[in-house]
Amino acid sequence: MSLLADTLVLATEEDEAKEFAEMSSFNHSYTQARLIVLFDKLGSYTPAPELSLDVKGVDLSRFDLRTKEEIKPDIALYPKRGRSQPRDILRMKEMPLVAIEILSPKQGVYDILEKFRLYFDLGVTSCWLVDPALRTISVYAAESDWETFSANEVVDEQVGIRLPLVEVFD
Repeated sequence: MSLLADTLVLATEEDEAKEFAEMSSFNHSYTQARLIVLFDKLGSYTPAPELSLDVKGVDLSRFDLRTKEEIKPDIALYPKRGRSQPRDILRMKEMPLVAIEILSPKQGVYDILEKFRLYFDLGVTSCWLVDPALRTISVYAAESDWETFSANEVVDEQVGIRLPLVEVFD
């Protein structure tokens, strides 16, 4: 590699590390873990945290995102499936039913809503915006069609999911 190419690779790695550091928090991780356990208990879904979705070949210029080849929801929810055998999948071409993003203290809602635009464009059925600080979950059926849940249970009519909010946030 040339010195310029080495510098670009390092800059990209530093940007990714900085982005991850800005989005990591205890409440984010805790909420992510709780949701994964709850989805697993439902038995009909396979939750996949931080799974890379392949967006190669998609015109990303229409979205205000920094990604070029992949996008990673905090949780990608698929119909029940087993492990990939015999080879692992590095970038999933099959889109999830639900893409879940969990708001972190230093993350803006605008960035998440841009991701939602892309997810819907890719064929994702619904998107969830989870806010641990406010203890709310907004379920998006489309870019401009959502409902926010702050008591009792979260209901995703698009895929038939009902989860008690107390089990997500307590």
